[in-house]
Amino acid sequence: MKRIAQILVILFFSTFAAAATGSPFDQAQKHMGETQCVTGKVVRVEAGSGGVHYLDFCDDYRLCSFSVVVFSHDLKNVGDIRQLAGKMIEIRGEVKEYDDRAEIILESNKQLGGEMVRLPPLSKNFDVEQREHFSAGQFRAPHSRSARKKKGHPTIPAEIPEDVESD
Repeated sequence: MKRIAQILVILFFSTFAAAATGSPFDQAQKHMGETQCVTGKVVRVEAGSGGVHYLDFCDDYRLCSFSVVVFSHDLKNVGDIRQLAGKMIEIRGEVKEYDDRAEIILESNKQLGGEMVRLPPLSKNFDVEQREHFSAGQFRAPHSRSARKKKGHPTIPAEIPEDVESD
């Protein structure tokens, strides 16, 4: 039992030390152009046009000085970012300026730390183009020719028209 208590104390202090290494998200603008660790609680995950997703750290994203952007082609490397809503995270990356705000582009789950170090992968039918919608999947053609034919329906006309001349 004593060993478990020691492990819990070590985990607690290592988590606290890791959280202390990142800058709060509202200080990110001071580090433009630098590679930083930024911490904050994700208020919501929003889907934008073209499959771009945003992690919002403020109730009103328009008034927030920092955001995280995930492009659709990076979702497979990051995982199901919807799981980050309501979580305290750390994100590592270059702090860039966009629209007078600080942002970090999330390209890999290796950039994440905090409560959600590893995200589950996206479900295979997740459609990045649709907001919170899933695609129905892909159409598969029948495997054999006989499966394509409907029984009871001829493939050629049953009667030949009378006005056709024969040789």
